[in-house]
Amino acid sequence: MSEIRLRVLPALSAIPAAAWDACANPGCNSDAPSATDTGSSLLSKAGTDLSYKSDDIIKVSDEDIVGFRGYPFNPFITHNFLSALELSRSVGAHAGWLPQHLVAERADGSVVGVSPCYLKSHSRGEYVFDHGWADAYARAGGAYYPKLQVSVPFTPATGPRLLVRPGSGAAAVLPALADGLIALCRQHRASSVHATFLPEAQWDLLARHGFLRRTDQQFHWINEGYASFDAFAAALSSRKRKTLKRERRDALADGITVHWLTGRDLTEDVWDAFFSCYMETGSRKWGSPYLTRSFFSLIGQTMADSILLVMARRSGRWIASAINFIGGDALFGRNWGAIEHHPFLHFELCYYQAIDYAIAHRLARVEAGAQGEHKIARGYRPTTTYSAHYIADPALRRAVADYLARERTYVEAASEELAAAAPFRKNDAGG
Repeated sequence: MSEIRLRVLPALSAIPAAAWDACANPGCNSDAPSATDTGSSLLSKAGTDLSYKSDDIIKVSDEDIVGFRGYPFNPFITHNFLSALELSRSVGAHAGWLPQHLVAERADGSVVGVSPCYLKSHSRGEYVFDHGWADAYARAGGAYYPKLQVSVPFTPATGPRLLVRPGSGAAAVLPALADGLIALCRQHRASSVHATFLPEAQWDLLARHGFLRRTDQQFHWINEGYASFDAFAAALSSRKRKTLKRERRDALADGITVHWLTGRDLTEDVWDAFFSCYMETGSRKWGSPYLTRSFFSLIGQTMADSILLVMARRSGRWIASAINFIGGDALFGRNWGAIEHHPFLHFELCYYQAIDYAIAHRLARVEAGAQGEHKIARGYRPTTTYSAHYIADPALRRAVADYLARERTYVEAASEELAAAAPFRKNDAGG
């Protein structure tokens, strides 16, 4: 097996979309170059080589590799989505998200693995909170920033972060990427590396490379093979079912209608209406929304069939909207906004309509974003999420490790307690 070379790219434009997506979503792009392609490198010469010793990698067993195969299509790790963030200036040095994407290639230049990575000067837009760690380290005289973030910016949705082309010798490429992240941390003299919203298998792999384990929880709706929304509602307790039906009825009072828009429906006029809602709610809640208007035009041009806008209309104008992304087995709810405020309209657009869509399209689950225990009453269930954290300073590492051990115990207990509060009839509580 030939040696793996690691390079760091300052932008997604430095690598062809087909080469990136052959690692990110293998099998979904028939135009991707073969792992055995030879000749000139697929990478732009703008990338820099990363000092890395391939003989030091921790090997991965064949059993472990099975856990990395067959991930369903994930829209957030595509070249289209990540490059739209860069081209729209939603991320970049000015935003404190400097792209430092890690790429693994063979000596012949063929790309066999990638990892989306950013050098950060703050901890905003991550949804896995480490502000307390940064403050404690600063009080002790340390510099927590810069740090490295291995994630999809502003997107608390689980997906692989070490992306490997099938048939490329994943037993070497996966640990090479893991060790490469540590090498990149040293190169930048960063305090830490944070890989967030990982699949559990990649969480385990990074732990074997010295990353600390962290858990948290979200609330996902699970499709138990329901034939309709009414069939789902029938699985709820009588009191919760009545509440749900009342909320849906009240949400659509005042002549409000709801529309699903995708593909060619996503015109610039529609994006203008969506963005007005996004800015109204985002500015009120967070002060400065992360995503620029041009980001939505870009994804509308390149991945419209992977986007579902659920929009509410009243008196001839759009008044509220929720954007969702369609994965191979899941609907991912992301941003919501409204320019008019009506009781329960948020629940209808973000939660109930998402369930309707998932049932109609036979998707296994709905991931409705971060936080929100109120989702439990709407049929969403507590689900564990995973992140892994490499801390360079031994003293900080010991303190964080102690904190995480206690936090994991708390998260597990909280999840059990919340699961017991699920609104399902007892014989339908867990599937």
